[in-house]
Amino acid sequence: MAVCGPDPASPEVATVAEEVGRLLARAGAVLVCGGLGGAMEAASRGAASEGGVVVGILPGPSREGANPYLTVAVPTGMGEMRNALVVRSADALVAVAGEFGTLSEIALALKTGVPVVGIATWELAKGGVPVEAFPRAATASEAVDLALRLAEERARARRVRGGRPDPRQGPGALGPPSGRWPPGPGAGTIAGEE
Repeated sequence: MAVCGPDPASPEVATVAEEVGRLLARAGAVLVCGGLGGAMEAASRGAASEGGVVVGILPGPSREGANPYLTVAVPTGMGEMRNALVVRSADALVAVAGEFGTLSEIALALKTGVPVVGIATWELAKGGVPVEAFPRAATASEAVDLALRLAEERARARRVRGGRPDPRQGPGALGPPSGRWPPGPGAGTIAGEE
């Protein structure tokens, strides 16, 4: 599950991102982020405080500048292009506020069929007409619950197709997840769902 947001982040945004990370870790999800400061560090701190696994996909060629809460730091040397790796590593993306880097992650997720949930983030429009491309949440708890549900629905749909790409998800939409959240049938479902 990916979390993206601004760096630097206001105290209010950092608080929300930290709670998102904490709740994802409690749910057993691996958190993937850009690995630096701001909202990424706050989400990482929240997940680490719950004993969660945090993967940081870093823009630079070294681990320098990685936040201290990462379990795994992956230097890419790709700059902002690493946003594609963050998105493609995720079963869903939670966007907390954000700047243009967050916008690029939202766009990449939408293009590749990765579910997006937004908290006080970008509002999209085409030709001046608002586009409701992804759901919005008012709280960290609501965002995490929705992201987990959407990720499970996506995984279920992929299993039904036998791992075949969904042509509506664009090129590169792969088969069922392996070794990622959810770990298996029935695992990671939201309370009350079968």
